[in-house]
Amino acid sequence: MSHSQLEAKKAVEAGYWPLYRYNPDLVAQGKNPFTLDSKDPKSSFQDFILGEGRYAALKKQFPELAAELFARAEREAYDKIDYYKKLDNLE
Repeated sequence: MSHSQLEAKKAVEAGYWPLYRYNPDLVAQGKNPFTLDSKDPKSSFQDFILGEGRYAALKKQFPELAAELFARAEREAYDKIDYYKKLDNLE
C-alpha cells in the first residue's frame, strides 16, 4: 500500500488508467461537462501491465494467449483515450 500512489501514476502515464472529470452542472452553463486530465501516454503500456502480478502470471502460464490479450488491451486502452479526447473537445 505504501507504493499505491506511484503505481497509480505509472498507470496514468502508460495509458492504462486515464484521468478525467465529469461535471453535469456545466451543461446548464452551456459548457462541456467532460474534461480529460490525462496527457498522451508516455511510457509503455505492456511494461506497466507486466509489473502487475496477475498479468505476469498470465504471461508465464499462457505466453501466446497473453501476448494476444496484452496487444488487444493496449489497443483498446488507446482507443478509449482517443474517444475521451473527442469528448473533451465537444463544445
